[in-house]
Amino acid sequence: MKLKNNPLQNKSYDFALQIVKLSKKIVKENREYVLSKQILRSGTSVGANIMEANGAISKADFSAKMSIAYKECLETKYWLSLLKDSHEINETEFKILFEQADEIARILFSILKTTRINKQ
Repeated sequence: MKLKNNPLQNKSYDFALQIVKLSKKIVKENREYVLSKQILRSGTSVGANIMEANGAISKADFSAKMSIAYKECLETKYWLSLLKDSHEINETEFKILFEQADEIARILFSILKTTRINKQ
């Protein structure tokens, strides 16, 4: 679901698609179900919360949803690190996804900072 004029939503959607593929691969190749579900949940939640924020009914609602998206992104980075260090994913897979998650997290943090400065 590509949205015109919303690069963050598009980045998070593309990221979620890659997380879905990664989760399926981990289950199929490694028969690993717990960590694959964790990363699937947090990695897809980022974009879902960004989408909810775009439909927020107030600035406080917007900020709250963006904050959740940011926290889910940080959690996803944790699961990616754990998957790499437990040898469930290789270094290349890790690097690509971790860099994408980090970019999304930086954008979200910047939005949160701006939102909170304008709130005061």
